Amino acid sequence: MEVRRQIDVAGIVQGVGFRPYVYRLALERRLAGNVANSPAGVTIEVEGPAEAVDEFVLNLPLSAPPLSCITHIQVREVPCSGDHEFRILATRRGEQIHTLISPDVAICPDCLRELLDPHDRRYLYPFINCTNCGPRFTIVRDIPYDRPYTSMAPFRMCATCQAEYDDPLNRRFHAQPNACWQCGPQVELWDRKGQKVPVTDPIAEAAEGLEAGLVVAVKGLGGFHLAADALNPAAVALLRQRKRRVEKPFAVMVPTLDAAADFCELSDAAVEALRMVQRPIVLLPKKPSSRIAEQVAPRNRYLGVFLPYTPLHHLLFEQGGFRALVMTSGNLSEEPIAIDNQEAAVRLKGLADCFLVHDRAILRRCDDSVVRLVDEKPRQLRRSRGFVPVPVFLKDDVPEILAVGGELKNTVCLTQHKHAFLSQHIGDLENLESYRFFEEAIDHLQRILEIKPHIIAYDLHPGYFSTKWALAQKEVELVGVQHHHAHIASCMAENHLDGKVIGFALDGTGYGTDCHIWGGEVLVADYRDFHRAAHFDYVPMPGGDQAIREPWRMAVSYLAHHFQRDFLHWKIPFVQSLDLSNTEILLHMIERSVNSPLTSSCGRLFDAVSALVGIRGEVNYEAQAAIELEMEIGEEESHEAYSIDLLRRDETWIIDTKPTFEAMIADLQNNVPVSSISQRFHNGLVETFVKLAQLIRANTVLDRVCLSGGTFHNVYLLTRLQRRLKGSGFHVFTQAELPAGDGGLSLGQALIAAHRVRAS
Repeated sequence: MEVRRQIDVAGIVQGVGFRPYVYRLALERRLAGNVANSPAGVTIEVEGPAEAVDEFVLNLPLSAPPLSCITHIQVREVPCSGDHEFRILATRRGEQIHTLISPDVAICPDCLRELLDPHDRRYLYPFINCTNCGPRFTIVRDIPYDRPYTSMAPFRMCATCQAEYDDPLNRRFHAQPNACWQCGPQVELWDRKGQKVPVTDPIAEAAEGLEAGLVVAVKGLGGFHLAADALNPAAVALLRQRKRRVEKPFAVMVPTLDAAADFCELSDAAVEALRMVQRPIVLLPKKPSSRIAEQVAPRNRYLGVFLPYTPLHHLLFEQGGFRALVMTSGNLSEEPIAIDNQEAAVRLKGLADCFLVHDRAILRRCDDSVVRLVDEKPRQLRRSRGFVPVPVFLKDDVPEILAVGGELKNTVCLTQHKHAFLSQHIGDLENLESYRFFEEAIDHLQRILEIKPHIIAYDLHPGYFSTKWALAQKEVELVGVQHHHAHIASCMAENHLDGKVIGFALDGTGYGTDCHIWGGEVLVADYRDFHRAAHFDYVPMPGGDQAIREPWRMAVSYLAHHFQRDFLHWKIPFVQSLDLSNTEILLHMIERSVNSPLTSSCGRLFDAVSALVGIRGEVNYEAQAAIELEMEIGEEESHEAYSIDLLRRDETWIIDTKPTFEAMIADLQNNVPVSSISQRFHNGLVETFVKLAQLIRANTVLDRVCLSGGTFHNVYLLTRLQRRLKGSGFHVFTQAELPAGDGGLSLGQALIAAHRVRAS
């Protein structure tokens, strides 16, 4: 019996070779019908013997292209039309678009082989791609994902490329960025003034510049990189000076896994992470014998390493024979990455000695993603290129909501049905350029998803750019969300949890409901509400944000908080190194509450300890003091831990660190190694948090614990706390798909808003 069925497929099914796959599947079974991109994803109609059609439907999700992600399949009977062939139809456009766009994908092995094959017509062509690889999100202007709606629209395919594009059995069948030397984008070399340099081989010339110690701006997938030879200390120092990036680590691109193994310890999990099609930067332990310039990642045991992900990157390494290149974002520190050629020539003037550019426009800024292995599994530190705009899949349907994130490491989030779409990494909203990027990201996500939210969730901090933007919007329902509640909700959403949990939200800063700065919070929370079950005792931040940049201020604040002025007479290096005049001013500010906001921040506690033990009195990048404190912990396992008191106050546990500071002072006076002090401090926090979880469980019967907030990027703290909590009978949930820090905050805001609106 002949039947005809319509199959609607939702998910990441456009731009990933899905229609060619369907075409081949139908031909194999001699079925008639058609396939087309649709507003919801892909729509298929197949006609033929019932048994063959059933087999087609059954096999459809089983061998789908590797870059696709099917989230829903709906099948219904339709009348037979008498078709005798199977065709790919022109794209249909509808009123509302629900399709999921693929992220940018690293060059595939087939294209890489052709790139380096002297007999291939695309030999050394820097923009080679196919349906299995190449740009996606960063070149999309609108959807459906077809060439006219991308930055490839100006490039008309030559006859040979068009024939490939039209051939259902070709790897480039309907590959939207398909191009070659004859018809596609081209590379140019510009000098430091932005003028074209007349050279035969721009990539070879750029490689020569890198070999000579120059800084080269290289146009990539989601923006420009600033590149320098990572084995040349003078080149790295020059890049640091120009970029005004004193010590924050640079990422390093290496040509092969063998090269990565020259510089870093590689486990099987590390190899797997480096080879992911997303090609994230992976934080890996440095080898002591590494020839990477010390200035690449000073005072850090880890190196951020990634493999080439564009043909252009591979050609740079081929031409120059480099073992490692610094590849850092093409911007001044804290500005958005440059994407346009002219923009780069202006903004990167004085930073780069020359520019390797091309004429395929980047439509969406997208920084490199960063992951770190914890227990041999990758966890996101920065979720951006390669992962965006793949949604987080939610347990339940939610309304259309825009959540605008926080001030630091900003991302925004749009929700619809069971999908949460987080933007690429926007960064810190500290200047006009970043604020414009924030608005661009919101506009683009709303446009390509056709989501028009009537609910906006925002952080409670009245000074945040994102909050001010939200409050300025008209004809929307506004939902303010406490920062640390959002962290816990983000962890809950990623792990598909309902009901109440015990949440440890530890970070550097977040506006509290009492108008103080929170950051060391233990909450009993669900999506709607939370109770602050415990927190670190408040201490002043003398100078406000200046205390973040100068951790010595927090050390003085903690010492004054616990010991008043008695500490000034102690014979320990930290006290003896203090400038008495500045210290007196600081104590005056603390005692009179002058520009000294109160904080319960765990991040500021780490800062204080780092300064006290002599690691870092001033910082050059966020969390530097805490990172270097963790780095001091030795390889030898120890269970020694400093004590911390728990005081009961108004149904809340107050975490009092006075015993910790007393013990640290004694250890410093006895010349105990800093590595031991750091480990005892970390262990003390772990034991205290376990005790708090046990106390809360005794009162609430809750045994699910969520760990979130930037402090949990500290691998030592995270792994020890997880282990101890599990050993005490708790079910522990953490974040891997999203960053535990503020990069995942917007998801939590959206889920809290959804539940509050639903309840009202």
